[in-house]
Parts: sequence; structure tokens; C-alpha cells
Amino acid sequence: MLLSGGETTVSLRPGEVIGRGGRNVEFLLAFGLATNGHKRIIALACDTDGIDGLEDIAGAIWMPDLLERAKQANFDPRDYLMRHDAHSFFEHLGHSVITGPTCTNVNDFRAILIMAP
Repeated sequence: MLLSGGETTVSLRPGEVIGRGGRNVEFLLAFGLATNGHKRIIALACDTDGIDGLEDIAGAIWMPDLLERAKQANFDPRDYLMRHDAHSFFEHLGHSVITGPTCTNVNDFRAILIMAP
């Protein structure tokens, strides 16, 4: 298991239209695409205060089958990433983490589990 904390950043271009998302879900979607939905990798990225971006969504969970499920649903994960709309991507696939506000903002948190073959 790989664990990390701290806030990642999201770079926006001037005048860019953005969707629904926060830095944790954007990291997680980019991570899932970079690992190409590897069958032995599960990941979680959340904000401890329960709010990632501007919504009461703490983050999301990446599962090995998400790219295939997105393809079956006609969702293009790269399009969601380019539009900074990762909340919508994970919400449509039922993988948002919703805790409600925790009233504690310790840090952003990522956990990446690499399962043995």
C-alpha cells in the first residue's frame, strides 16, 4: 500500500471552462488513466474535511474495472479529465465518496493498494 498526504494542484488555462471536480478526484482520474485500469490496483483519494472542490463530495475510489465500465456507458474518461469534470465521472459510475462535512481539515489523503498476483 502506498500512502500519501498533502494537497495536489490542478492547472487551469485562462478562460477554460471547467466542470465539477476537485483536486483529489482529478488526481484519481488521471492516476487511473495513467495505470490503464491495471487489474491489481485499487486507489482512494479524499479530502478529510469531506469537501473536494466546491461540493460535499470528499473524493472517489478507483477500481480496476472502471475504464471498462466507462467504455460500456459511452463515457470518455479523458474527456472528463480535460474538462475538469471528474466528480461527474465518478458520480455516474457510483464511485464518489460522500461523507458530509467533517468539520476537520487535516489534509488530502491518497491510498493506493497494489494487490499481489
